[in-house]
Formats: sequence, structure tokens, C-alpha cells
Amino acid sequence: MIVFLILCLVLAVLGGAFYAYRVAFFSPKGQRHYEPSFDRPVYAPYRETITDAYEQLEQKTYESVWIDSLDGLRLHGRYYHTADGAPLDIGFHGYRSSALLDFCGGAGLSLEMGHNLLLVDQRCHGESGGCSITFGIREREDVLCWVRYAQERFGADVPIILYGVSMGAATVLMASELDLPENVKGIVADCPYGSALDIILEVARKRGYPLWLIKPLVLLGARIYGGFDLKASSPEQAVQRARIPILLIHGESDGFVPCEMSEKISRSNPKLVTRVTFPGADHGFSYLADTPRYRSVVQDFMKQILA
Repeated sequence: MIVFLILCLVLAVLGGAFYAYRVAFFSPKGQRHYEPSFDRPVYAPYRETITDAYEQLEQKTYESVWIDSLDGLRLHGRYYHTADGAPLDIGFHGYRSSALLDFCGGAGLSLEMGHNLLLVDQRCHGESGGCSITFGIREREDVLCWVRYAQERFGADVPIILYGVSMGAATVLMASELDLPENVKGIVADCPYGSALDIILEVARKRGYPLWLIKPLVLLGARIYGGFDLKASSPEQAVQRARIPILLIHGESDGFVPCEMSEKISRSNPKLVTRVTFPGADHGFSYLADTPRYRSVVQDFMKQILA
């Protein structure tokens, strides 16, 4: 009887971990193209602006480029050329989102500044391969692969700026602790979370799930079914070891990633981190909430790191 009960308990735990993996991390092949819906109430004040920006970016001429990740996935990106030898901005989008949606505003700014632009489909999104979203744990190594690709194609003297939104912001911040080449001049991280586990538990808390149960199941699901350690890195830990300037941007009314998370990140390395918040801005909406100020903040940062 005891053996039977233990077996039932083990099966229940494994089942719960599998469910947690499917909900949080699994990305089936048929659901990788996340079409934007601007009908949600949060878009109401900016619907016309963001729809126009999205359509403009969608219509721009680009080159599809491909690389291999360190674990053998084919990763896809869109390259927009402005001028030979110009600085290169590499953009990484958020969780279950797309580069076109998350960078439809910022892409225009990059191109207007005369930068070349590479918008990446993160693993398990768009045209890129993979089935386990790892919240930046493995994606940070993909950043390094894209940087190496850029060096080989454009040369080691072309300045590179890493740009991320939401999970993409956490991804580029986690990449800051890796062995990035000297021509990576800075990072712009818009609304990053402090750690993968923190944001998962924050979402679970808002949905009324018991955190004492969710936490071990999420960690176990990532380890067993995703094959990765959710605690292997975090933006807070990585930024402590960063060696390049970082601009943190966050909406003060962010309803998904609490604004306080980026404050903790900034305190981990105050000498290299500049943090700017936008009153009234929801998650990823700082650009739309105050476009002139956002553009000014980013342009000033670019001038500083490219001087």
C-alpha cells in the first residue's frame, strides 16, 4: 500500500510538472506566429498609431537571414539595411510575441538614426526552431550567436547595440554576463523582469494559483521536460557582471512586469545602468505613452555609447 501511494504521489508530481511545462514553456509548431490583435482595451489610446507603425514595418524590404544556435536550432531574423558600416541594432522580442509587434515603433527610430537593424525571431517563435521557451536562459546564448554572425558578416569594427522588450529585454540583460566582443557597445532593455521564476510566480499570483505548489512544479517541469535550469541565470545576477552601458526603460503602470523589477536590476550595477520610467505606461507601451521623450532618451544613450 505504501509503495502504491508513493507511486501515485510521484505520478501526480510528474503530471503537475508536465502541465506546468506545457503552460509556461511549450511552444507547438503550429502556434509560433503570433498575430497581433489591436482590439484589446489596452491598445485603445494608441490603436491608430500602432496599427500604422506595424503596417509600415511589415511592408519594409528586408533580407531573411538564418543562423544555427549552440544547441542546433535554426534561428531566423529580418535584416533591414540602411548603410554600409553603420551601427547595427539587434532586436529581441517578448514572450509569445513577435519582432514586428514589439519593435514596430523602435524599428523606425533605429532606421531614422541611420542604423542597420536585425530583428530576431526568438527560438520557438516565428520562423525559428525549438519547442521550449526558456525565458532567456538559452535565448541569451542565441544572442551571442547573433552577435558572432554580425561580426562575421559586417566586421569586428561595426558597433552593435542589443535591444530587447519584455522577455527579450531579460534575454539581452542575461547575455551581458557572457563573453561579448568589444564592438557590442550597449544594451537597451525595455520592461525586463528580474528573473524568470519571479515573473512566472507573479503571473501565477495574479491568477490566484498557490505559489507553494506552482514554484516546485515549474522548476521541475523546466528541468525534466524542457531540459534547462530556470535558475541558471537572471537579469539581476547577470547585470552585476556586465561590462557595457545599459539603458533600462519601464512603464510605471506596467500591469504585467512590475516596474519595481527593473529598479532592482538597476541597483545591481548602478555605475553602468541608467534607468528611465514612463508615467502611465503599461507593459511595453512606454514608446507609445510618450514618444518624443522615449526617442530622446534612446537617442541620447546612443550618442553616449557610440561617441
